[in-house]
Amino acid sequence: MQALLSVIDTLQAAGSVVKTYERSLAEYEGVSLVMIKRDGRKLLLAQGAGALADALEGEAVAGGADSAKLCPLTHANRLTLNRFFPYTAPRAFGTQISTIGLGDRLGIASSGHIETVRGHDIRPILAQQSIRELNLTGRDYKEVLDAACYAAFQEGYKDGFGADGDHLKVEADIELALGLGFTMLTLDCSEHIDNTVEGQSDADILASYAKVPADVRSRYEDGYLNRNFEAAGTGFVFNELTLAKNVLIYAKAIDYMEHVFTKYIQTAGRDIDFEVSIDETLTPTDPGSHFLIAEELYRRGVKLFSMAPRFCGEFQKGIDYIGDVARFEEELKIHAAIADHFGYKLSIHSGSDKFTVFPMIGVHTKGRFHLKTAGTNWLEAMRVIAKTNPGLYRRMHTYAYDHFEEATAYYHVKADLNVIKPLESVADSELPDYLNDDDARQMLHITYGILLQAKDESDKSLFKDEFYRTMDDNEPSYTDALITHIGKHVKLLGK
Repeated sequence: MQALLSVIDTLQAAGSVVKTYERSLAEYEGVSLVMIKRDGRKLLLAQGAGALADALEGEAVAGGADSAKLCPLTHANRLTLNRFFPYTAPRAFGTQISTIGLGDRLGIASSGHIETVRGHDIRPILAQQSIRELNLTGRDYKEVLDAACYAAFQEGYKDGFGADGDHLKVEADIELALGLGFTMLTLDCSEHIDNTVEGQSDADILASYAKVPADVRSRYEDGYLNRNFEAAGTGFVFNELTLAKNVLIYAKAIDYMEHVFTKYIQTAGRDIDFEVSIDETLTPTDPGSHFLIAEELYRRGVKLFSMAPRFCGEFQKGIDYIGDVARFEEELKIHAAIADHFGYKLSIHSGSDKFTVFPMIGVHTKGRFHLKTAGTNWLEAMRVIAKTNPGLYRRMHTYAYDHFEEATAYYHVKADLNVIKPLESVADSELPDYLNDDDARQMLHITYGILLQAKDESDKSLFKDEFYRTMDDNEPSYTDALITHIGKHVKLLGK
């Protein structure tokens, strides 16, 4: 460390402002490596001669100690970091420990996420992005994974983290994510689920079922028709109508799940946490449907990390659960028991801020769950902006208000802009209170892409550059905000 400190002294003597992330300090066969921030830019500082220093791309420190090199946080250097320090690479976790997806849309939240979960019996999925989120933020999967890996190094975090290709539908995207090293795949089956069946008459359902290929009908009828099944004390029987309905809604989705598992998961050559999402339906997932899907998948040899059903009530973005809590708990018990029966974890999507139901999720899943969060981390960033740069917050709030309808094309929320307190009536000191108001939260939540991509007539960023500068200047404040907010999730989940 003394040699590194000498290099840092040289940089500071030359006029640079240097911050050292001491937790990152690592050594490999005579080479010391640490993360620093020099004049607002994060870099790796390597000192010493050896294979690690040779493999890192960078420039010698002018006038510094022998064999010292400053290395930018490039994709190539991240791969080198993964090779020499395996704890900086994502991993799969399997089904025996709780996991939380943390959806860092900005690429700056993972250090705070690490501090939130450090020492708790839960593991973070630091890199978690859908194609929709990538398109709205202008990022790509390389950037997402690089940011997570560098954060693990910066914080010296060695308990392991995952990387989720979230809500992927298209095989090309699945292949891309897995090829880059993502360790979890959330398969979005919505395009293979027939939502038109709900609401049809019994006669119409049976008529449509009669048109299903005979071999498909035979497969399901031989396996399920009028047979009794039991999972964790709950019985399931499929008569002619209920079987027909399930086949019409889910058979193609089940085929797609099997196809993706066989083509990509089994052939990956490494462990992949495979999640299937069936939550994109018009009505809550019937426990019988959950059981049939799982039973059929396991008959076909498909092994799951987790399954995400659609629960009763509403899991809207950035706010607490909406609905009948008692009914939710009763159905949760059955869904959790089914997952436990087959040995996978229950997954809860749009799980941010569902404080009312977190305790029962922790209890009824026996602590084996996967919870997805995302936009709530963006909202905590906006809270930091409101506290530290009120002028920027006011401009972003106004723009979000004016462009809210555009964002509703991507997200369903209940926000009523008419009840949000007028911005001009709020003092700077009160601006963070908007992040405690459900309607304002949802307005800001779903407009993140519009705000980050907004430009003026000269093609200059309206908010993004100043936003990132402000967040960089207030890095500890953001970490503290995440520890408080995501920490509340972890505590209520019993972790």
